[in-house]
Amino acid sequence: MATPTTKRKPVFVKVDQLKPGTSGHTLTVKVVSSNPVKTVSNRGGRSSVLAARPTRIAESLIGDETGTILFTARNDQVELMNPGSTLILRNAKIDMFKGSMRLAVDKWGRIEVTEPAKFEVKEDNNLSLVEYELVNVVEE
Repeated sequence: MATPTTKRKPVFVKVDQLKPGTSGHTLTVKVVSSNPVKTVSNRGGRSSVLAARPTRIAESLIGDETGTILFTARNDQVELMNPGSTLILRNAKIDMFKGSMRLAVDKWGRIEVTEPAKFEVKEDNNLSLVEYELVNVVEE
């Protein structure tokens, strides 16, 4: 008989704890603002079922009481990014875009709308405004 796998309780992190190249984050955030970036229609030479549906992308500023970060919302996630709403992001990861951090939730994670959080978003600490430089570490 197979032993049941015990689910680990998610460890919630704060926005100011996010670092480049990390993933598996669970956090509670509020949406500050959301801007549709573009709709990408996949009309390349590939024929697939997915090609019929264009990809919608929105950049949303989300945050908690420690800071803010830009979140890249794709397709159905775009509807959830309503300014003022509180979300739980599960299994979120950090993507780098032009040297700055973006938070994203891919197919392995999920976004849940939850009851309004009691915290005020600290808007003067935007982690996406910090530019990171890729440094190659040479081990001697």
